[in-house]
Amino acid sequence: MPEHDGDRASNSPHGVGIPNDSGDIVQTIEQARSDGHTHEIGGENDGSSHKRPAGMGALLTVLGVVYGDIGTSPLYALQSSVSIVSSPKAPAQPWEIMGLASLTFWALMLIVTIKYVILIMRADHDGEGGIIALMSLAQRVCKSQHFRWLFGLVGIAGTCLFFGDSIITPAISVLSAVEGIETAVPSASHIIIPLAMIVLVGLFSVQVLGTGKIGKAFGPIMVAWFAVLAILGVKGILLYPHILLALSPTFALEFIIMHGYLSFIALGSVVLSVTGAEALYADMGHFGRAPIRKAWLFFVLPSLTLNYFGQAALLIHNPHALSNPFYLLVPHWAQIPMLILATFATVIASQAGISGSFSLCRQLIQLGYLPRTRIMHTNASEEAQIYLPSLNWILAFGALVLVLSFRTSSALAAAYGIAVTGTFLCTCVLAMVVFRRVFKWKTATVAIVFGFFFIVDSIFFSANVLKIPDGGWVPLAIGIISTIIMTTWKRGRSLIAARQQADSMPMGSFLARLPQSRTIRVPGLAVFLTANPDIVPNSLLHNLKHNKVLHDHILFVTVQNLDQPEAERGHRAIVQELAPNIHRVIVRYGFMEMPNLPRALLELNALGVAFDAIQASYFTSHELVVRSRVPKMQLWRMWIFLLLQRNAASTTEFLRIPPDRVVEFGVRIAI
Repeated sequence: MPEHDGDRASNSPHGVGIPNDSGDIVQTIEQARSDGHTHEIGGENDGSSHKRPAGMGALLTVLGVVYGDIGTSPLYALQSSVSIVSSPKAPAQPWEIMGLASLTFWALMLIVTIKYVILIMRADHDGEGGIIALMSLAQRVCKSQHFRWLFGLVGIAGTCLFFGDSIITPAISVLSAVEGIETAVPSASHIIIPLAMIVLVGLFSVQVLGTGKIGKAFGPIMVAWFAVLAILGVKGILLYPHILLALSPTFALEFIIMHGYLSFIALGSVVLSVTGAEALYADMGHFGRAPIRKAWLFFVLPSLTLNYFGQAALLIHNPHALSNPFYLLVPHWAQIPMLILATFATVIASQAGISGSFSLCRQLIQLGYLPRTRIMHTNASEEAQIYLPSLNWILAFGALVLVLSFRTSSALAAAYGIAVTGTFLCTCVLAMVVFRRVFKWKTATVAIVFGFFFIVDSIFFSANVLKIPDGGWVPLAIGIISTIIMTTWKRGRSLIAARQQADSMPMGSFLARLPQSRTIRVPGLAVFLTANPDIVPNSLLHNLKHNKVLHDHILFVTVQNLDQPEAERGHRAIVQELAPNIHRVIVRYGFMEMPNLPRALLELNALGVAFDAIQASYFTSHELVVRSRVPKMQLWRMWIFLLLQRNAASTTEFLRIPPDRVVEFGVRIAI
C-alpha cells in the first residue's frame, strides 16, 4: 500500500469532514462564490431543526428534564453540610444550622439565579446553550490562534468534568433515595446496596427505548415532587419559624466569621445544593430561556428554599434528626410512598444527566474531539433523542462501581462537588470572553461581575479540593483521562490531515489532465468522499489504479463540521461544477446535528444535478496508521489513538450511507 492518507480529516469524527484548519474549505467556498459558479441548497425539511415545546407543556417538560438533578439535592445536601459542624456528643447549635441554611439559600441565589438564570443564559449560540456552545462562541470571537486553543482546552476540561458528574449523579441520587428504607423499615437496611444496583441497572437498560416514551410522565412526577418538597418544608418551618430569618445573608457571614477554616470545609458540602445548575444552560436550546427561567423563579426555587429551611428547622427542633433530616420531615405513614416518589425523582434526575451526556458526546464527535461511535435514534420524528450504547454502558459501569465502593450517599458526596465546581469555573472563564467580545461589555464591568463569580467558584472549588483523598479524586481522574483521550484523538487526526496535504494531488492538475487521458468512462454516479475539496481523494486514485475506469458522473463530497449548532437554512450544501458532469459538493452540519449524507445529496436534483440514492456508489478510504521513522506522537499516545481508531464506527454508519453502496480502499499512513 502507498504510505499516505486517505480521504479523512483531522477534526472530523474519524471520518470524512474538515481538516484541522478549516481555512482551506472556507477559502474554497469564498473563491467559488466569487467566481459565480456555485449554488447553495438546504431544504426546510431536512430534519436539522427541532421544535421547542410551548406554554404549560414547556413548563412541565422543563420540570421533568432540566430540574431533576438540582431538585433531588435536598435528599443529601443539607445533611452533609450540617454533619461538618455536628457530632453525636456536640450537636450543631441553632445559629450554626441557620448559618448553613443561609449559605445554602445564597448559593442558590448567586450561582443559579444570578449567574446562570440571569447572566449565562443570555449567551446562547444560535439558540443553543451548554459549555460546548459557549466554547465555540468564545473561539469564534477570538482572533488569536493561541487563545482559541486555550479556550478550547478550557471547554474540553469542563466537558470532561461533566462526564464525571454524569457518572456520579445516578449513583448518589439513587443511593440517597433508596436509603430512605433505613428510616421507614430499619430492619431492611441490608438491602439498600442491592436495591440501588437493581434500580441503576434497570435505568441504564431502558435507555435504548429513549426518553420520548416516558418523557410525558416526567413533568407531572416532578411537579408532585416539588409540591411535596414545599409542603414538607412548611411543616418543618412551623417547628421553628425563626428559621426564616436565615434569608438574611448576615447569618451566612456570621457562620463564616465564627468558624473560619471549618466554614471553608463546610462550603464543600453547601455546593451540593447547586448541583445541576449547568443543566439550566445546557438544555436552553431544547426549551428556550423563558420556560426555564419561569419554572426556576416561580416554582423550583421557592420549593427548594422551603424544604431546606424546613430541614434546618427540624434539626434545630430535634438534633437527632441529622441521621436523615429529609425523610424524618415526612410523617411515618407517608414514608414508604415518599420513598417511591423519591426513587422516581432520582431516576428522572439521573435520566437528565445521561441524556445530556449522549448529546454532549455527539457534539464532541461532530467537533472532532472524539471518534465516531454508534448512534441510535430512539424517535423517528425527533433528531435530539439519541442513544449511544457504548457511552451508556460506560456510565452504567462507573455508577455501579461507585455504589459498591462508597456504599452511602454521604460518603459519595465527597466525590461529587469537585466535578460541579470545576465545570462552574470553566463556564465562568468562557463567559468572560463572550460577554466582553460578543455583548461588548466594558472590561471593568466584566472584571467586576465575572471576577466576583470567579472568586466564588474558586472558593467552592478549593473547598472541594480538600475532599480529593476522600473521593474527590474520582471526577478528577475521569476528567484527566477524558481530556487525554480527546486531545490525543484531535492530535492524531491533525497529523493525518497534515500528511494528507503533503502527499496530495491538486484538484486543478487532475481536471486539467483528464480530457487528454485515455481513462475509460463507465455509466453510473460515483461519490468520492474527501476531507479537502482542493485535492484529489486517494479513493479516486486507487480506483483508477485498480479498476482503470471513471464513472460518467462524479461528485467530490466534503462534509464540513461547523463550530455552530446548526447549518443556516438554505445553506446546507454548496455545489460547484468543476467540469462537465463533475461537481464539487460541500455539505455542512452544525455540532448539534446528525449527518445524513444521502438525504442532503438528494437536494442536488433541484439544481439539475442528477442524484439517484439507489444507484450512487460511494468511494472512501480506510486508514492503516503506523508509526513513522520519525514519530510525531509519543508511543503511549499512539497506542491510545490506534485503540480509538480501531473501535470507531464506520463512515457508512455515521453518515447514514447504505453499506451496500460503499467501496472502500485501504491506505497505509505513517505519522
